[in-house]
Amino acid sequence: MIDKIKTKLETLKDKVYGKLEDPIFNRRLGIAMMAFGAVILGAKIAAAFTAPAYGTFAYTVYDVAINQMLNGAVGFVAGVGAMALGAVMAIQQKVMLAIPAILGGAVLLNAESLVTTLGLTF
Repeated sequence: MIDKIKTKLETLKDKVYGKLEDPIFNRRLGIAMMAFGAVILGAKIAAAFTAPAYGTFAYTVYDVAINQMLNGAVGFVAGVGAMALGAVMAIQQKVMLAIPAILGGAVLLNAESLVTTLGLTF
C-alpha cells in the first residue's frame, strides 16, 4: 500500500518537474503571470455603493430586495440555515461542503454592513 503511494507521488513529481522544463509551458506561465499582474495593477479603486433615488423604480426594487429581504427576516433565516447546514456537514466530516455553507451564512448574516460597503468595480 505504501509502495503504491510512493510510486504515485514519484510519478506526479516527475510530471510536474517535466512540465517546468518545457520552454513552451514556461512561456505560457510567464504570459499568464504578466497578465495577472497587469489585472491587479490596473484595477480601479472601489467606489462605495449608494442607494438609488427615492421614488424611482430602481429604488422600489432596491427596497424590496435589499432592505426587506436581505436585511430582513428572509436574509437572517437564510444565514442561520446556511450556518446550521455547514455545522451539520462539518459534523458529518464533509468539510468541502461545510466551508462554503458557513462562509455563505456569515455573508448573509453580515449583509447589512456588506451592502453599504460593497464597492463597484466598473
